[in-house]
Amino acid sequence: MLNQKENLLTKGWFFFVIAALFLWAKTYYALQSSFTLDIENGIQQFILIITPISSLLFFLGLSLFFSPKRRNKAFMTIYFLLSFTLYANVVYYRFFNDFITLPVLMQYKNFGDLGGSAKALIQPMDFLYWIDIVVLITWLVVKKTKPSIEFRKRTIAMIFAASLGFAAVNLSLAEMERPQLLVRTFDRAKLVKLLGIYNYHVYDTVMTAKTSSRRVLADSNELSEVLNYVNSQQGKMGAHGEYFGKAKGKNVVLVSLESTQNFVIDRKLHDQEITPFLNDLKDDSFYFDNFYHNTGQGKTSDAEFIIDNSLYGLPRGAVFTTNASNEFNATPEILKGNGYTPVSFHGNHASFWNRDVMYQSLGYDHYFSKREYDVTDENSVNYGLKDIPFFEQSMPKLKGLDEPYYAKFLTMTNHYPYLTNNENMEMIEPAETGDGSVDRYFQTVRYEDESIKKFFQMMKEQGEYEDTIFVLYGDHYGISENHNEAMSEILGKEIRPFEHIQLQKVPLIIHIPGMEGKQMETVGGQIDLKPTILHLLGIEQENDVQFGTDLFKKDRESATILRDGSVVTDEYVYAEEGNHCYDKSSGEEIDSKTCAPLKEKAETELGYSDKVVYGDLLKFLDSEKEENKQ
Repeated sequence: MLNQKENLLTKGWFFFVIAALFLWAKTYYALQSSFTLDIENGIQQFILIITPISSLLFFLGLSLFFSPKRRNKAFMTIYFLLSFTLYANVVYYRFFNDFITLPVLMQYKNFGDLGGSAKALIQPMDFLYWIDIVVLITWLVVKKTKPSIEFRKRTIAMIFAASLGFAAVNLSLAEMERPQLLVRTFDRAKLVKLLGIYNYHVYDTVMTAKTSSRRVLADSNELSEVLNYVNSQQGKMGAHGEYFGKAKGKNVVLVSLESTQNFVIDRKLHDQEITPFLNDLKDDSFYFDNFYHNTGQGKTSDAEFIIDNSLYGLPRGAVFTTNASNEFNATPEILKGNGYTPVSFHGNHASFWNRDVMYQSLGYDHYFSKREYDVTDENSVNYGLKDIPFFEQSMPKLKGLDEPYYAKFLTMTNHYPYLTNNENMEMIEPAETGDGSVDRYFQTVRYEDESIKKFFQMMKEQGEYEDTIFVLYGDHYGISENHNEAMSEILGKEIRPFEHIQLQKVPLIIHIPGMEGKQMETVGGQIDLKPTILHLLGIEQENDVQFGTDLFKKDRESATILRDGSVVTDEYVYAEEGNHCYDKSSGEEIDSKTCAPLKEKAETELGYSDKVVYGDLLKFLDSEKEENKQ
């Protein structure tokens, strides 16, 4: 009997060790091959090797507290969940070049609408992430051992002691490599590199709980602190820009150019213009060629939030899904108070990015979503309705609005993986880098450009053009760092952190019929569009929380802050990743101390904006205004 029990214990120990080794091996494989973690030295390589161990021992060890009858099932359930977490991050990273956060998982409704995007992210070698599960389940079934995973209490205690020991060593080495690592919630790549994928998710869960509590504990004094900062920044500049009130009373049309980066403007492929209409339009408009997106994980929804509120998106997740019930003082609500009809047009499901809820909080009167369009297999591709039929079907809806209106159009066709479904969409031959996503990108950008051309034609034909100002903006990057090799071929140069940040430029074209066009050199971002639009309409907002400034102000600070803490000015480019500082005109790297003030300002401003969103501080804004009147 004793020998049988010892044999059973040996089986349990052997199975546990082999399973843990399987999981460690595929985790290390993913860390090395699927993520760009920029291992800088031998210590970081050693950290990468040991990071999975503490969490694997801890989580797999939890199964040993289940009863013998349920232990095998509990073990394999935990094993599957850890495997799924790893693989989900691998697939998510292939597109977003980022890691999943708990707030992102709250957007699970979005995943059902990914369509071709999700299929394009799955690769043949991905079976390596699942074959071990098949092996382990087969082992348990074939051996038919009842409680095959059984240990003495002393052995269980040793497993958790080893887990804590590895965690302590891991954290100590991580702090040596990056002091104050745990306060840098936005630097997810560094967190994964130095803590490991599973420990990162534990940390992310703790941070999510912490930020949720900030709303409950917030008070009006925090808003006063933010307002003092914002007013001190605005006080450095004159009251109004040169074009204040130049478009007073006009309709406003915003067009979100999906995944459109500024490098395509004026660029040719196969001796053909990629964006012929936008190239012509910008010459007859105010064209900002130093304009950057400020988005984070929320991508298109972040761009919408930033533009309507002049607040930054969050370091984790998207405001649209995590804080949709907040109080905001957004452009649609402000314009509604000035007689405007604010609406949004998008040929996708109303719940995507939680827009049906968030738009109400922002003050939109109506959201024309997929249910109000005729979407068929012929007129849709990838995410949904193609851009040309989208604009065609939107025109009668726009024509029926009470004027003046504030109308936002969200295009979709130029979205990863940049698919076309007939020859009529392919108005330019693909590039020839061998990277499918990059090669097809230029075709869907060209189609998008054609759709904007047709939209402008329809606006003129319907008599809506002359009394409308048009704001066309790129919402976020289209080609991520994962495609740097192909992009280097397109651009004809190596992509360093400097070039990477320059690739975060997106188009901004403000077209006001009857006004002469001009190329604007000032450095700005999406954060500046709310005050810019309001000032063009002659609307002044006193005592409002806006981190942007009117792009037409001559004395504005020519700078913008990216969500990761990087900063661009007219003189310098500060790349937060790696703490690089560059001379903007030459692209040469200079002493990082030169950019220290920029880094400090970014941390301060992003911190204040996060405080506003996490604490729902704008709910105190009306009372703050009343106090200032007294």
